[in-house]
Amino acid sequence: MSTNSLPSPGRRFVIGVPFSWLLIFFLLPFLILVYISFVDMGNDINPFKPIWDSGTGLLKLKYENYWSIFRTGEGGALFQTLYIEAYLRSIWYALCTAVLCLLIGYPFAYFIARAEPSVRPALLMMVMLPFWTSFLLRVYAWKGILADQGVINQLLMAVGLTSEPVQMLYTNVSMLVGMTYVYLPFMILPLYANLVKMDFRLLEAAYDLGTSPFKAFWLVTVPLSKAGIVAGFMLVFIPSVGEFVIPSLLGGPENIMIGRVVWDEMFTSNNWPRASALAVVMIGLIVVPLALYYRYTGEAAEPKH
Repeated sequence: MSTNSLPSPGRRFVIGVPFSWLLIFFLLPFLILVYISFVDMGNDINPFKPIWDSGTGLLKLKYENYWSIFRTGEGGALFQTLYIEAYLRSIWYALCTAVLCLLIGYPFAYFIARAEPSVRPALLMMVMLPFWTSFLLRVYAWKGILADQGVINQLLMAVGLTSEPVQMLYTNVSMLVGMTYVYLPFMILPLYANLVKMDFRLLEAAYDLGTSPFKAFWLVTVPLSKAGIVAGFMLVFIPSVGEFVIPSLLGGPENIMIGRVVWDEMFTSNNWPRASALAVVMIGLIVVPLALYYRYTGEAAEPKH
């Protein structure tokens, strides 16, 4: 390799900072989780016990921490455990949250992108304003809004639409409302960043060719904003899968998601290896499909010679 082909110190620094961040704050904690997931704690309370036999020099890995996720025990059926149900429930609620954020956030992002340049900073400030308040306080505020004696029930009874409080808190609806509200900005911002760069003269050309507004939106705007849709969907879906606070405060006992299961295994049952195995499987369920998607989309985007 010639000297001219080597990256400059500035480029090495710019590339090295994010790589160092990922190594320290993602890869290292993930490797620690993987290590603990193979530990056999026994009656000990130390989750960092050695996983190798000092006498024989061989690894002694406890695969039961993973195997127990997929079967109920001796003679138990595969893929019918509490953990699998929690995984499926978490994925389902995360998908519903991402779809709701997309349906609500797309018009918001489109409106901001089409607004006057002088007004856009104020509109973006309104989108980001909730981040100035504690995440926990915002979720607790929804408890006050959706409670039996909350704002919505008081309003419904005041106008005579109902004579008694409607059960809204600790339901599927309350949990989805809370998750959609919290993660909505993560959908709006990447969509706006994509839509604001769009050449709206393409829509005018479509109108001149006789296309209806809806058809022009579907055939022109949506394809051009695909990158923003995918980015926003991932930014909402990934943290929603492992959400713990919102299901605990707004969801009912039937809304146990994998984040709550990991918490119970680690802090209630003090079973750190199984909790780590659950977390590793959850990360795999998210990262592997995401990596495959970006690999195939990257290959499709490469020019063919």
